Amino acid sequence: MPFTPNIQAFCCHYTSQQTLAEGPEGLRADGFPKSVTIHRLVCTGKLEVSTLLKAFEDGADGVYVAGCPLDKCHNLMGSQRAAKRVAAIKKALAELGVEPERIEMYHLERGFHPGFVKAAQEMDERITTLGPSPFKAELGSLPAQTKLMPSGCQGGAK
Repeated sequence: MPFTPNIQAFCCHYTSQQTLAEGPEGLRADGFPKSVTIHRLVCTGKLEVSTLLKAFEDGADGVYVAGCPLDKCHNLMGSQRAAKRVAAIKKALAELGVEPERIEMYHLERGFHPGFVKAAQEMDERITTLGPSPFKAELGSLPAQTKLMPSGCQGGAK
């Protein structure tokens, strides 16, 4: 049975607005993988570590964040904050013996940019190669109240 990954993409409004204006059909015609679900954010700097971990808890095999270039963030330091949070999760995954490549940060230019589709394709290929998230098997065997992050934990690298 072939593996179809579940990839969650958290994208800055400014790096995704023109690309998403094409609609799902336009994105698919450009080669955007069906395995990627897009979550648009006002700014990736608002993204909390707990939200990224929850994506894995909810069944994601891979997660990525698409934010502004480091030196051109619309909200000044948002993409820098997001990059630090992604790096913290990479480190935590490695410490847990899980491939840190399951999460990635991309810094993309504003507007329609082929890099937006390329990032999705790269993650689709990477996660397809890695296979299903090991958290799926582990979470399936845990009691319902057990979670990766304690309730109310805000997490987040500053």
